Amino acid sequence: MVATIADREKELLDRVPTGLLIGGQWRDATGGATFDVEDPATGRTLLSIADASPEDGKAALDAAAAAQESWGRTPARERGEILRRAFDAVTARADEFALLMSLEMGKPLAEAKGEVTYGAEFLRWFSEEAVRAFGRYSASPEGKLRVLTVKKPVGPCLLITPWNFPLAMATRKIAPAIAAGCTMVLKPAALTPLTSQLFAQVLMDAGLPAGVLNVVATTSAGKVTGPLIKDDRLRKISFTGSTPVGRRLLADASETVLRTSMELGGNAPFLVFEDADVDAAVEGAMAAKMRNMGEACTAANRFLVHRDVAEQFSTAFAEKMKALTLGRGTEESTTVGPLIDAKSRDKVHELVTAAVEDGAKPLVGGAPAEGDGYFYQPTVLADVPAGNRILQEEIFGPVAPITVFDDEDEAVRLANATEYGLAAYVFTKDLNRGLRIGERLEVGLLGLNAGVISNAAAPFGGVKQSGMGREGGTEGLSEYLSTQYVGISDPWADLA
Repeated sequence: MVATIADREKELLDRVPTGLLIGGQWRDATGGATFDVEDPATGRTLLSIADASPEDGKAALDAAAAAQESWGRTPARERGEILRRAFDAVTARADEFALLMSLEMGKPLAEAKGEVTYGAEFLRWFSEEAVRAFGRYSASPEGKLRVLTVKKPVGPCLLITPWNFPLAMATRKIAPAIAAGCTMVLKPAALTPLTSQLFAQVLMDAGLPAGVLNVVATTSAGKVTGPLIKDDRLRKISFTGSTPVGRRLLADASETVLRTSMELGGNAPFLVFEDADVDAAVEGAMAAKMRNMGEACTAANRFLVHRDVAEQFSTAFAEKMKALTLGRGTEESTTVGPLIDAKSRDKVHELVTAAVEDGAKPLVGGAPAEGDGYFYQPTVLADVPAGNRILQEEIFGPVAPITVFDDEDEAVRLANATEYGLAAYVFTKDLNRGLRIGERLEVGLLGLNAGVISNAAAPFGGVKQSGMGREGGTEGLSEYLSTQYVGISDPWADLA
């Protein structure tokens, strides 16, 4: 008998661990509390999993602290081999991870498979970087000392991941921590914890020792993580999420002077100049806007288009958006899944409504979709007035507001008119102009004639209110390492 999609979903969900991972064991939460994980396409419950308490959070840090010394001494090659085995396992089970992400987050299967490829690449990249945490040996300028620097693991880390990329955001933090020799407490987003649960089991199957990774899903994030941040055994916090939450975590982290990595909100401008290849710009816009239904911190949030090509670009962009198909991510025809929950859908519509009331013109979409789930129509808004709320806030949905500009200076001024500074996109055939604009834009990431630029080998992070620190690339490993200097007396001194 051929298994139906419903059968495959049930079989997969039956394999997902539903407990807390503490000290190498899956266990119930203290008091037996659980919470439901919902399918955003239907509103139905997928699984009920353990809901961690503050006591469970402390137990997870106890396990991480106990494992730190031996894990930190584990040879880098061995740590790298664990990551490589995990890469092979995730790659072999790509269909499972893609289906699970589609179920709990809503993204179409094709896009979920792309995230598996992207997320797995962090495992492979840092499996290779693990053996490259180099120090140095040199003579001091006056020759009286030899300078030895040693790279050491920071120590136990608290990793807090968002709901929008359930696998990639976990691997982007966990892989460099493993490579550096750090133990971890992972708190996945309560909206999409299932992928992290399954991935944690894959890591254990790949040989990760007990206590190195501990996972505590919870609906009481502040109550669970707050005491951990104040515990002097914790040495680092890495957070991806909203800027307001990031600010609070930074304030808390200051009390114990924790190492921090913050990947926060974004308000990415997408600049189209008069000399751009408009067809390429439209394709880039679709990629930069509609990846993950627009639910990405790097998503193009403001489309700034030169007046000479504004009508051509807007019309072609609207036609592309109109051709998209809304549906449950598990359906082959679906190109746009649901937003994560009702609150998110309602906020998107509130922003669109305010823009239209201020004079913006909907070229396509502009309203929630009817029926079950949290769907919103792909939307393009033309003639959005500068200063409108939709240009100031992170939309996190399939909505593209378009504003025109007349010259480079105005384009840069509009692009930088935000507290955020994560990503930007520039389309122009003039390379010198592209480089000029790049030097003037206040962002950590720039796509030059490209709509998607995230890569495990490249540093990811922002400036201004978009955060601090970098993930991925050689820089990503450094975030989990501290530098120790050893001054050695001159070996030639006794021959003088």
